[in-house]
Amino acid sequence: MDELTKELNAIATAMVAPGKGILAADESSPTIGSRFAKLGIDSTEENRRSYREMFFSADGIKEYVSGVILYDETIRQNASDGTPFPKYMQNLGIIPGIKVDTGAKELAGHPGEKITEGLDGLRDRLKEYHDLGARFAKWRAVITIGDGLPTDYCLEANAHALARYGALCQERGIVPIIEPEVLMDGDNTIETCYAVTDKTLHVVFGALYRAGVKFEGMVLKPNMVVPGKKSGQSASVEQVASMTLDVLKKNVPAAVAGIAFLSGGQSDQDASAHLNQLNKLGDTPWPLTYSYGRALQTAAMETWAGKPENVAAGQAAALLRARANSAATYGKYSEQLETAGV
Repeated sequence: MDELTKELNAIATAMVAPGKGILAADESSPTIGSRFAKLGIDSTEENRRSYREMFFSADGIKEYVSGVILYDETIRQNASDGTPFPKYMQNLGIIPGIKVDTGAKELAGHPGEKITEGLDGLRDRLKEYHDLGARFAKWRAVITIGDGLPTDYCLEANAHALARYGALCQERGIVPIIEPEVLMDGDNTIETCYAVTDKTLHVVFGALYRAGVKFEGMVLKPNMVVPGKKSGQSASVEQVASMTLDVLKKNVPAAVAGIAFLSGGQSDQDASAHLNQLNKLGDTPWPLTYSYGRALQTAAMETWAGKPENVAAGQAAALLRARANSAATYGKYSEQLETAGV
């Protein structure tokens, strides 16, 4: 392992440290604005800054959160004491990260499918982000299940983009989070989700290998294998965990530093229960942890509601979810953690 790979592996290993996961706080301003609007919160830059600081300053959050994915606006903001957010997090032992893609857009000639953009100028942006303190990055590919979807071309195009992004990150000394998300929004069965996830991971890792991405210096952020929300079907916690683990073992090289699951629109409790069962099954070559956005933030945002007097209560809600998911990384999550508030 060369020196660069050793440095990348050290960062990636810290990102998936025992009992810790990654907070995905990289919502774009329009996305967080729409969530604020539902709660009657004005989406001003100061409110967005205050909301993020509520999380970062929660007493004890560093025990459960290894890193935070930031948005371009947030990585340039300061805590209320004037400390730049990346430095503020570094002082806590939390690794700053950055979302670098510019969003999923319509894939030309392929109705219903998306391609993630943002490769133009990425090398220069990564240098700037590294100078600002980012030590890992995130790029999300979106894979839709539908009639005849996904197409091979969509999978290949998104895998190629993920691979180019990953190689550029590692060139700069930044660990790439590789996120190929098979959406759970359709009417498909859990078996179809398994088949699409299987093919997606196969194509993505082929592209990563050809691009020279060092598996020891990356973190995979996959979806779990679940039935589509519109399918009318349900799956047991045991079935979701078993099928998810099986598809990962088929496709993910043992050299990958770790796997941090996305929540993908699951309820807070389901995301914790599924992660818990995955870790109870054990016998994996990689640590299994979380990189959750809504599943860590929803309760805290609703509790805070944009009011300074609710900061402490919002932090308590954030810490509850973080503790629950930390327990799940050990296979020790239970519903009692929810009702007991510990």
